[in-house]
Amino acid sequence: MDFGLTAEQQLLVDTVRDFVERELYPLEDEVERRGEVPPELGEAIKQKVIALGFYAPNLPQEVGGGGLDHLTFTLLERELGRASMALNVFWGRPSGILMACNEQQRERYVYPAVRGERFDALAMSEPGAGSDVRGMQCTARADGNDWVMNGTKHFISHADLADFFIVFAATGEEDTKHGPKKRITCFLVDRDTPGFEVHPGYESVSHRGYQNCILAFEDCRLPASQILGATHCGFELANEWLYGTRLTVAAMCVGRARRAFDLAVAHAAERRQFGQPIGSFQGVSFKLADMISEIDAADWLALASAWRLDQGLPANREIATAKLYASEMLARVTDQAIQVYGGMGLMSDLPLARFWRDARVERIWDGTSEIQRHIIGRELLRPLGA
Repeated sequence: MDFGLTAEQQLLVDTVRDFVERELYPLEDEVERRGEVPPELGEAIKQKVIALGFYAPNLPQEVGGGGLDHLTFTLLERELGRASMALNVFWGRPSGILMACNEQQRERYVYPAVRGERFDALAMSEPGAGSDVRGMQCTARADGNDWVMNGTKHFISHADLADFFIVFAATGEEDTKHGPKKRITCFLVDRDTPGFEVHPGYESVSHRGYQNCILAFEDCRLPASQILGATHCGFELANEWLYGTRLTVAAMCVGRARRAFDLAVAHAAERRQFGQPIGSFQGVSFKLADMISEIDAADWLALASAWRLDQGLPANREIATAKLYASEMLARVTDQAIQVYGGMGLMSDLPLARFWRDARVERIWDGTSEIQRHIIGRELLRPLGA
């Protein structure tokens, strides 16, 4: 494993960080106050990214995307993680699962998404089924050449922006040695489909302005041509394409933690108490030492996982480890950064209180810390027959 960045990777890191600091940081306070991103502002960010030539960097060049390998894309996500989620979402990264589209579906969904003309959202979570994907109650039943969908999805990130949705629904049952299990199928659902509505979601303390929504399906009729992949193969499709979302969470946590650390270390060097910088006291300097050690460790876990993917090596356990450690690291680092600042760390003049609130959801979405530990334990024990 080469620990150095290529010239191209370093250029990407520098370009993205410059964009984030110059274009997104100045907008964060406004988003925090308003609790939303005005549509014209989001569109302006998107157009600037398109002008840079960095839009849809994660999708292959064969469909018009940037074709970044996993390691380089993880570096990009790390830099985007420094900025508000409500703003960095407009640096469009269409869901990788769209590569399962057939050519007709690519014309309708993938190519417009790559060009920035259409925006997607992934819909899996339900009020009664979060980590238990096979426990979903949203169903789709066959009716001639169509499928009729009924049910509810919630916690659907940036669904307010989406033109179409990648929706998972139960489409039957199969008998297994562990008992009956639901068969899952993935559908592409356009926003204006009759029988489908998008409702405002819950007000979250994390990532203010980055909306979650509720999707309601009532006798929503979908032609079979809207199935993504094969019938009853949605669970396998998710396992094949969606593992990368955990790696994205890990990378973004590292980026945000470094921003919090940069603020803390600068304050420790400048703030004086008892006639000397507070960083000269072990109570502060040891905090900084622990913070940077944890950040670096999380960074390398994420990059090593991405490297394994690029080498075609198994990486399920490594990605779960990166997501688990980085998300829990971010909670500790933001808390300690506030401690270094003291009372000012909780004031809205600084972004630290926002980072602290935002950090909480990272241990929940895209697989809770408990699910990550389950994955890690399973990967360790299965080869031993346990």
